[in-house]
Amino acid sequence: MSISTPNQHSGPMAGHVRKGRVFKTPLASTGMLAVGNWIKDDFPDLLWPALVMAEQGDDSFRQFVKWQKAVQEGLSHHGEVRWVAEMLDGRLSHLAALAVRFPDAFEIAVEEANRHGLLSGGVRSALASYPYLPAPWLVGDIEVAPPKESDLELIHDALLSVLRDGHREALLKCFRTWSAVHAGTFSADARTVELLKDYPGDLANRGASDSLVRASWGAHKAILQVDDPNHFDEATKWARVFWGANSMTSGCIRKGDVDSPDDGPTESPGGEPDGQAASAVRSDQTVPTSMPAGGENLRGFTMDVMSSFVEALETAPAHLYENERQEVISGLVSRAGRDVIAVLGAPDLWCMEHGAHIGRMLVETKIYLHWMARQDPAIYRQFQEYGAGKAKLYARISDELPDDARTEGFRESIDELQRLSRNHDVLDHRTVDTRDTFAEGKSIRAMADEAGLLDFYRQAYSLASGVAHSEWWSVETHAMEPCLNVLHGMHLIPSLSLNPGGNVELATSWVEQFYSLVRTGLGILGTDEDTVMAAFAWVNADDDSSAPSDGAGPAS
Repeated sequence: MSISTPNQHSGPMAGHVRKGRVFKTPLASTGMLAVGNWIKDDFPDLLWPALVMAEQGDDSFRQFVKWQKAVQEGLSHHGEVRWVAEMLDGRLSHLAALAVRFPDAFEIAVEEANRHGLLSGGVRSALASYPYLPAPWLVGDIEVAPPKESDLELIHDALLSVLRDGHREALLKCFRTWSAVHAGTFSADARTVELLKDYPGDLANRGASDSLVRASWGAHKAILQVDDPNHFDEATKWARVFWGANSMTSGCIRKGDVDSPDDGPTESPGGEPDGQAASAVRSDQTVPTSMPAGGENLRGFTMDVMSSFVEALETAPAHLYENERQEVISGLVSRAGRDVIAVLGAPDLWCMEHGAHIGRMLVETKIYLHWMARQDPAIYRQFQEYGAGKAKLYARISDELPDDARTEGFRESIDELQRLSRNHDVLDHRTVDTRDTFAEGKSIRAMADEAGLLDFYRQAYSLASGVAHSEWWSVETHAMEPCLNVLHGMHLIPSLSLNPGGNVELATSWVEQFYSLVRTGLGILGTDEDTVMAAFAWVNADDDSSAPSDGAGPAS
């Protein structure tokens, strides 16, 4: 692997390798860097030992190591020492493969697990709350059932502990190493052996040893995938089940749900403190508002639509393993709703001059949703990574300001942009793409054409863009007036008359477009139809004349 030499020596992208309008770090430019998410991909497969440690504490790893040795001895007559050791690394999918290959393996594994206290009632109950569990014989005769509160608490603690505690994560990832040591198949350089020989008892070297274990675990996984690209297919299938089941057995939690009342009012999505007036996702009406005829309830109606959108998403099964699609679609729709709600609170903006950005944003969002629905699902990750790269760029540009130009809180702003770049604080891997759009520079017009929305783009987006970009025809129409002094030759002068706004028909069209986006987004996501119907029952109960049109359905 050769690392490219940076060709950018100044500016915010100094130290990067530029190719066209894409800037990569030297390491990322090799094409060999792959940033994974072990929690999403691998934690479900390591759920059993994670539950045991959450219930019994870190020292329980010792019983797990003894279990590994006992099972290896029990299967020694099969003669495949190295392969058996690999299958006893704590992964459920590997245990399942072991039992398929050696029919006596599951009896030995369960017997030794019980003998070493690794299958308590709580652990088995938590495992049994998931359907399609690999190695289901671990739970004995317990039938699959929705998790009890105690099950959810144990699973929650198991996951949270490895997220927060790098040492526990290392213990979990060291099971493969300990299994290989028992089998006599482990080999490493002298420094690695020195760090691991007294691990984890050597407190002086624990930090370095933890880092070594985590790094070698990832390297070993990569080697297995090089030898067999399909090695972890079963683990991936199980991970999809695990995260999907979690979406149905526990609900989303917002920061506002857990903040103490003593912390003071929290800011709602609409910019108003909770408890004052109405928030962005709840109308201040006890009963959901119907579609208004005169514009008086437009904001309340839109807030109720937003609330129902969120309700449908959070009560229906979700694809939490590949969450980028739902995040992007729901994020775009949510952003549209927030903008519409905000502008509906100010009737002065209900005109083309001051509200063109709303129409433009709604059209752009519709095109994005329909175009991305026609692409490979990887487009949603690409959309997020394009934005993360821009956040990195903005952070670096902001950091160029001299000290005397930095106001209070400036450093926090840069830190927030760096956080939003989703970059590693040590390993800089984030690519910066400065092309015009996330779709490798493809224009919105081209996306509209490919999504069958070209006429919609031409008739709605172009006009609104002209206003937003201050094209002269728009400036002349909205901001200028002719001087009536004939001696001045009828030149144009700035108008002092403000647009009165209050165009209910225009504002209503925004609301209808937002409602269309909501239903389109839910359709593209394939959200459970019964859940959607329940969430929007209040709209469906309205007279046909008062309910807005869904607009164009999702792209096929």
